[in-house]
Amino acid sequence: MSARSTGALIALGALLCLAPAWLRAQEELERSASELMDVLMWNREPVGGPFTLVDHTGTQRTEADFRGKLLLLYFGFQPLFVTLDPDRDTPQHLANYVTLFHPRLIALTGDARSIRRAALAYKVYYAKVPRTGDDYTVDHSGYIYLMDQAGQYLGFFPPGTPPDRMADVIRPLVQGAHRP
Repeated sequence: MSARSTGALIALGALLCLAPAWLRAQEELERSASELMDVLMWNREPVGGPFTLVDHTGTQRTEADFRGKLLLLYFGFQPLFVTLDPDRDTPQHLANYVTLFHPRLIALTGDARSIRRAALAYKVYYAKVPRTGDDYTVDHSGYIYLMDQAGQYLGFFPPGTPPDRMADVIRPLVQGAHRP
């Protein structure tokens, strides 16, 4: 594939009004990786949505910045990379990181709440896993999401999808977008 192709409580009444939405958000946070995979595989719920994060240059970015282009989105690292570890992945850290891959790679970070909102919208499983001392790792689903030029979910590539298979799926979409 060519280089061109590439989120106060005021009174008890307010709490009661907000409780159902909060409970739904908690349920989504507690969904297992397999439940989320089921949603993605069988298109059981909408995938994708608004986000506001900060890129590796310190510029605020939203999903609207990518309209008009096919988008490969990955929560973890690598295409449009969205970190799931904002404590370590600052814009400065990401700026150094993306240079190791490709000059057009964009990495996004933000506060934990913004990242959680984006991860929920895209049905991403992730969990901080403690290691020895203060060290930890972040387990996460490894799908690469394919979004169309309008930001609509087209599907995903599971971990280990060969690049030539991805190219075979993306090529007709790119070619169709460039027809008069």
